[in-house]
Amino acid sequence: MRTAFLIGLTAAIAASFAHAAGTGHTQYKWRDASGALHYSDSLPPEASKFGYEVVNGQGLVIKRVERAKTADELVAAKAAAAKAEAERKVADQQARDDERLLSMYGDEADLKHSQQQRLDSIDQEIGAAKFSLRSQEQTLADLLDRAAEFERTGKPLPDAQAKQIAALRAQVDEHHQAITRRELERDNVVTSFQAEIAHYRELKAQRAAAQSTP
Repeated sequence: MRTAFLIGLTAAIAASFAHAAGTGHTQYKWRDASGALHYSDSLPPEASKFGYEVVNGQGLVIKRVERAKTADELVAAKAAAAKAEAERKVADQQARDDERLLSMYGDEADLKHSQQQRLDSIDQEIGAAKFSLRSQEQTLADLLDRAAEFERTGKPLPDAQAKQIAALRAQVDEHHQAITRRELERDNVVTSFQAEIAHYRELKAQRAAAQSTP
């Protein structure tokens, strides 16, 4: 009995090795430019160009290799990967900003109070700039009155005074432009604050919905 068992075991092992040897043979399966299907024992250059599959002795695909990309496709793929990475970074930053917004302000009233403080600070800057501008304009008006007096008496305006008037006029013009820019910035800040409040409401609603979901 023992001898028969050993003989049977040996035969089973041999059969197993024979089966493995039979199924271990692989081939390359690929299609050419016209779409015709090919099988080969070695990998021809054309297969790498169009892509191929590696199949075992039972005809099952054990590996798939995509065709080689063209230079234009490689450039496009690189650009797409860079765009995806940039979008991922933007999304990650937005997620951090959203979390910070929610953690900083317990409710909408807190957010509005903070926004109003920032607007008050901008208004104070504009008010101080306008006060300074009025002082410059008054000084310029006084200088122009003196220049008019010289003109009425027929006397030439001193070069120093003429240069002072020209310089002060340039300062007044620059100050006007700076105030106009700051007022436009304030308008943009107000618009951004409105968008921030709307976004805050959305975030609060999303968090409330997530917390209520079992």
